[in-house]
Amino acid sequence: MLDDDGVAGREHWATRIGQSVLVLAPHIVALARLEDLVPLIETDHRTMRVYAVPEDGEDRPDTAERIRTSGGVLLSMPEAGRGSHGLVLGASPRGLWDVRGPVLMVSHGGGLGQYRPQRTETDGELVTSLDPTQLMRAGRVRPDRIALVHDREMQLLGEICPDAVPHAFVAGDIAFDRLVAAAEFRDQHRRALGVTDDQEILLVTSTWSPRSGFGHNPEMFRQIVDAAPGAKVVASLHPLIWSQHGVGQVLGWLSDAIEAGLDILVPYTDWRGAVAGADYVMADYTSVGTFAAGLGTPVLRLPHGPQPLLEGTPTAVLAQLTPVWDVSRPLLPQLHAAADAQSRGLGARVAGLLTSRPGEAANILRKEMYALLGLGEPVRKVPLSPAPVPQRLSWPAIPLPRSRPGG
Repeated sequence: MLDDDGVAGREHWATRIGQSVLVLAPHIVALARLEDLVPLIETDHRTMRVYAVPEDGEDRPDTAERIRTSGGVLLSMPEAGRGSHGLVLGASPRGLWDVRGPVLMVSHGGGLGQYRPQRTETDGELVTSLDPTQLMRAGRVRPDRIALVHDREMQLLGEICPDAVPHAFVAGDIAFDRLVAAAEFRDQHRRALGVTDDQEILLVTSTWSPRSGFGHNPEMFRQIVDAAPGAKVVASLHPLIWSQHGVGQVLGWLSDAIEAGLDILVPYTDWRGAVAGADYVMADYTSVGTFAAGLGTPVLRLPHGPQPLLEGTPTAVLAQLTPVWDVSRPLLPQLHAAADAQSRGLGARVAGLLTSRPGEAANILRKEMYALLGLGEPVRKVPLSPAPVPQRLSWPAIPLPRSRPGG
């Protein structure tokens, strides 16, 4: 637990004592995004990193398990809220009002200026993560600093939550920067996916919900494998699919496709290496598709259910300018049509919408983090490591983690 100075309890056993940096992760996706920020401070002996999972987290068992597996110190929310932290890192508003300390909030997807997947309970209107209902309580803005990925988001924030504008800054997107850095090691990512030099990789990615590509058409993975003979077809599923239904059940649903040749990324592992190695990507409205397009990879859209997209966002632009897969027609010509869209400048346009500070996010974010900590920024160069190589499940010898209780 923490005392009022933000110093770890049980000081008698401590080897180093520094300011606590609380990583507040209500779900796996938020944790994954915050893991991009951790390297910016983790080597500093003046700081000490701890984690907590808010009690309303969507998939607490999986999030907590990942934290423990990675060697993190996991506090209960009562412990995390007992004292004051030197810095709180959040990728969601959940739990921010239950802890003390200066807060840096970042997005956990393709920016904060996207429609949230659910509607508000009060009026049924669509909201973004920049809405006052997300950032404010009792007239107070909770995050001390709000990291935006694009100048467009600052304009949107001024329109819908002007009280938060003094707290906001444009940092760019560190997740996209790490993907761009990973592209320099394309050959290594391809080898990790198990392809020969002349084999094409088709990455198929779906977000969660009944409206998603997988929710809309549960047979799509088998259909794509059958339609792409000779290609390495790799599936990347949103973490909430694994969390909600359990790894064993999802693999059961996909067993026909797996036996036909489908490869699957290990649940909860980084998808960016697979994007860096892919020749084509098939995606629904997930942000993975926009990141792939921004990198320059041809994207063919998966059919999905109705999903409102905020005009001018990368996802909305991608939906307007890329073809949609027609399962009744040969796949290869449709992938070539997606490549034609890229050749007409789609990738550069999407990249320009993903970040207003390309390659600069790590420097900007570290500066803000140390300002909130009240510490001098280290003189050593800011680390920007490429995204890790992708991890494939082995079949049929696949380890089956415990399903989520009640999932």
